[in-house]
Amino acid sequence: MLYHLIEKLDRKVNFGTAAAHCDIPCKIYDPISAQIAVLTMIRLVDLLNDLAEKMPLNLDQQAQFLRLVAQKELHGSKVKEEISVIWGDYIKEPQLENYPELHRLVHNIMMESSKAKQSVDKEITLSLLTKVNRFAEIFWQSKGQLTFVAQCPYPPEQPVVYPVLNS
Repeated sequence: MLYHLIEKLDRKVNFGTAAAHCDIPCKIYDPISAQIAVLTMIRLVDLLNDLAEKMPLNLDQQAQFLRLVAQKELHGSKVKEEISVIWGDYIKEPQLENYPELHRLVHNIMMESSKAKQSVDKEITLSLLTKVNRFAEIFWQSKGQLTFVAQCPYPPEQPVVYPVLNS
């Protein structure tokens, strides 16, 4: 009903048409969301492995197990989504020419995200973090930003690529 009302109003007023070439406002891309999602997956794997040591699980522990698995799945999907948006909307021919590994790297991130969702093997999530950090490094370099690596200040305390921000 609302659609039809606006459509009738548009016929009388003739609103201008807005268009955009991407899903989000121009130049607002940052791989940190994917990096945080991988860090979350690593932390969740740690918590799941801690629970495994308490077998058999009581009902509360079983509920916690289910919540942890569900969150790991969610964050694995978030890694894929965040990387896909940057790869699909930001990465263009100049970046592909300067960083020919990008297609393979993104494909490997997608595959490793799926693998990390399917298991509780910490080594898989650590490998995924390495790949996502490499993607972040390439992303920031393609924007002319220097990067540095620092250990994140919260569990799982893993290395993360950050841009050097100048004031």
